[in-house]
Amino acid sequence: MTAGARLAIDVVTIFPEYFDGPLSASLLGRARSAGLLTVDVHDLRAAATDRHRSVDDLPFGGGPGMVLAPGPFVTLVEGLYGSIEARPRTVLFTPRGRRLDQPLVQELAAEPALLLLCGRYEGIDERVHQLLATDEVSIGDYVLAGGEAAAAVLIEAVARLVPGVMGNEASGGDESFTDGLLEYPQYTRPAEFRGLAVPEVLRSGHHGRVAEWRREQAVARTRAVRPDLYAAWLARQGGRDPSR
Repeated sequence: MTAGARLAIDVVTIFPEYFDGPLSASLLGRARSAGLLTVDVHDLRAAATDRHRSVDDLPFGGGPGMVLAPGPFVTLVEGLYGSIEARPRTVLFTPRGRRLDQPLVQELAAEPALLLLCGRYEGIDERVHQLLATDEVSIGDYVLAGGEAAAAVLIEAVARLVPGVMGNEASGGDESFTDGLLEYPQYTRPAEFRGLAVPEVLRSGHHGRVAEWRREQAVARTRAVRPDLYAAWLARQGGRDPSR
């Protein structure tokens, strides 16, 4: 872990080059350069024991495709941390995992270190789940070619909450999902564009009215397009919608 870094992330993958772009751009690139965040990507094939650098094999019981074997994962993790018991909180990306949401992102961002395991092919040997994973996470109900895209999503979501990463620390506290609602509509100049005007309240300079309007819009938008989020939010309000 880099001295002064607020969060250290290790990623295990068979395609380390996948992360070259995402980790170098925008907030992540600046956070790494500033030493606020370290992300080290490790090639699973480096832990292979044969000359072909094999990390997968045929599934027991038959079936199509290949399965990533447990040996390289355990060997690599033991090499990184000395033992599998010494590993940090470890996320394995799998369709059966907990859905990634803002509360989970906040939970993971509070950790000093994370280990992310990326699968490929037909999946990862079940013993990797049992021996290494402290968390199983899914980013949605759809199929990806591997866990790398999911890992990139998690890294960006978590990094934004690391103190010092965002230029304006207030920005992260006033966005979609932060309080269980979608964000209110945003506007900038010009005040009118192709017949569409910025709501008058946003030009009034009255901070109290602006805050009230934004809250009402956030609730209304969530109620209209994400009734599941709205129902959960409403339950936390004791069943009362203050915007109505």
